[in-house]
Amino acid sequence: MGRCYPHLGLEERRKLAKWREAKMPVPEIADRLGRAPSTIYRELKRNCYDDKELPELNGYYALNAQNMYEKRRALHRKMIMHPELKTAIEDRLKAGWSPEQIAGRMRLERHPIRVSHETIYRFAYSKDGRDEQFYRHLPEHRRRRRPRGHRRHNRTHIFDVQSLSHRPDRISERAEFGHWECDLMMFRKEHGKVNVTSLVERVSRFAVVMRNEDRQSKPVMEALIQSLAPLPADARQSITFDRGTEFSAWRHLKAGIGADAWFCDPQAPYQKGTVENTNNRLRKYLPRSTEPTALTNRYLRSICHRLNSTPRKCLGYLTPTEVFETKLMEIQNRLE
Repeated sequence: MGRCYPHLGLEERRKLAKWREAKMPVPEIADRLGRAPSTIYRELKRNCYDDKELPELNGYYALNAQNMYEKRRALHRKMIMHPELKTAIEDRLKAGWSPEQIAGRMRLERHPIRVSHETIYRFAYSKDGRDEQFYRHLPEHRRRRRPRGHRRHNRTHIFDVQSLSHRPDRISERAEFGHWECDLMMFRKEHGKVNVTSLVERVSRFAVVMRNEDRQSKPVMEALIQSLAPLPADARQSITFDRGTEFSAWRHLKAGIGADAWFCDPQAPYQKGTVENTNNRLRKYLPRSTEPTALTNRYLRSICHRLNSTPRKCLGYLTPTEVFETKLMEIQNRLE
């Protein structure tokens, strides 16, 4: 792997200007800065101040050199060179897309001018991006980039259920359509017992969200049955749950729509990672502080539409709706 050569910073330029004014030889300056002499020669050549009318002012000045460097770098930033591109990216961020989804969709649609997700992040955290507070449009709204933390798992309910370890490989490997994952999203206790069921198909990542008045298991299962019943049998073959008590009435699924139920190991909700990931996306629209009056069916449908219309990297930057509809058409063609 090659070495990384970071650009000169303002502090280094200040030292360079001071030593240059003292007539210090370039090789000695390079040695003191820990740089190659060619780097210093190039810096002096590119960033010296040149005034043809007042040649006596010519020379190397740290702040002027830093400004020249930043302007030159800015010319190569696509989001600065093409304001219309920045506006389009900003609109998609406001619509809930991540930088990676935006970049991937641009590649899929073969845009004449496109950027990588890293370019979007770098602009957001650059001086120009910070001046515009562009970070506010990013999914996490963070002022600085930071590594992910560790998740905590604390659910330990155990039932006489079908363990995930016995689930067929074709389901685990997402080789077969029609297998779902389910979870409940809870809100602050002072808002009562109202919660939301999140349901995601594993192959297409197509999401369905439903309101529940409490955590009683049988109404939760009846809502799942009502939601999935209109689909062909091959599109609702099984659902994977964690071991929360709200899913204890899982046997109603088989009687209602013929769907199997699979359960994660104790304290291992990460085994249904698709719905966990979807919950993280939903929290942008459904934070824990959401009041029950806001959880109308119309609002939940609008959230699902936005989520299912967003391209996903794991789908080759197709949208969940596009993949879901294609799979349903394949089932319909087989039935005919």
